[in-house]
Amino acid sequence: MKIAFVGKGGSGKTTLSSLFIRHLAAAHAPVVAVDADINQHLGAALGLDEADAAALPAMGAQLPLIKAYLRGTNPRIAVDTMIKTTPPGEGSRLVRIDEVNPVYEACARPVLLDEGAPVRLMATGPFTESDLGVACYHSKVGAVELYLNHLVDGAGEYVVVDMTAGSDSFASGMFTRFDITFLIAEPTRKGVSVYRQYKEYARDFGVCLKVVGNKVQGSDDLDFLREEVGDDLLATVGHSDWVRAMEKGRPPRFGLLEEANRQALDTLRAAADATYEQRDWQRYTCQMVHFHLKNAQSWGNAKTGTDLAAQVDPSFVLDERLLATPQPA
Repeated sequence: MKIAFVGKGGSGKTTLSSLFIRHLAAAHAPVVAVDADINQHLGAALGLDEADAAALPAMGAQLPLIKAYLRGTNPRIAVDTMIKTTPPGEGSRLVRIDEVNPVYEACARPVLLDEGAPVRLMATGPFTESDLGVACYHSKVGAVELYLNHLVDGAGEYVVVDMTAGSDSFASGMFTRFDITFLIAEPTRKGVSVYRQYKEYARDFGVCLKVVGNKVQGSDDLDFLREEVGDDLLATVGHSDWVRAMEKGRPPRFGLLEEANRQALDTLRAAADATYEQRDWQRYTCQMVHFHLKNAQSWGNAKTGTDLAAQVDPSFVLDERLLATPQPA
């Protein structure tokens, strides 16, 4: 299952995504965690010290390797004309969650949490001094988009992506790459403003959007969120001494997380798992192609000097049944 955590800056999306990742790992579920925010905080939230978090390899720096691997033997695609939205086709290499491949070897690092299975952690990489004035942040997440476009995942497998803050996620087609998106909202007017933006965009593309209320302190906060987001409110999280200790760098054993907050995480997992039966791989592939053609027309063709529409394999549909198909050599 592909799961995104979004919200305005300071809403607690990184904290809640890290709690959800810990929750899945404690249940021994295979998990790939991706920090796709320009402010790289997910590693620290998962317990890495400052030096280890800073040493995470940047996916953006491995784009040539990622492109070469994912291209496989696809005759429609040349590595030097592959862009972030290039879709897979016949001959492309697909990525599984729980496998060994060059992309994971170059970009992922195992994080051993205090309970459960280790988590693979990947990060887009921070905005560097050399990027200032010449690079757009969305170019940094291109590697994540390529990864998701070539990912074939099954039930009980999870990719959890901590997205960039605010509504910037809609600057690319990556917001359609998920089975479910959890929007973290505080019970304030600013807290729900991003929800309204997401709701409008998500409606046009069939994005499954659920709201998780954070920093909810009483019935008045709960009533406010219910009035503002209605049935999209899935769960709420209140004060947590466990989280406060984690933010000080001294997290207790995860099993000691407050029961009410643990139940909220159970609700999130149940909601994610429930989307499995509604998967529509045909629509997913069509959306992938839609955004590729859109990017090709707006900048990709001019940048590569090629008609990138030719990269689209009209007979190819990304599908879980491809898990049984042998990969290109």
